[in-house]
Amino acid sequence: MTPIGPDRGRGVYGIGVAADLVGMDAQRLRMYEARGLLTPARTDGGTRRYSDDDLHRLHRIDDLLDAGLNLAGIAMVLTLQDHNTELRHRLRRAEQRIERTGDTHDSERPR
Repeated sequence: MTPIGPDRGRGVYGIGVAADLVGMDAQRLRMYEARGLLTPARTDGGTRRYSDDDLHRLHRIDDLLDAGLNLAGIAMVLTLQDHNTELRHRLRRAEQRIERTGDTHDSERPR
């Protein structure tokens, strides 16, 4: 069964709407994309579509700029945060598997 509700990762906002929602101009969003700080979805025709996750990331970029980081530093921070999030998800899935099956794999067996 497919869950009903918003998909935070689905690109639904055009660049103008996204820029308005985050209080930035569209050119800045294009520059962040060019620098690899975010990758909005694209329609078949190539139009950018920003998701709620993209908007959150844009707010995070703005916060890091306000904290004094440059764009290279922000790219490093965002990469580390993305990696950390993925590791947390993997850990959560492993913990759920252990709860369901009692399987501790080799990582928790004495050597």
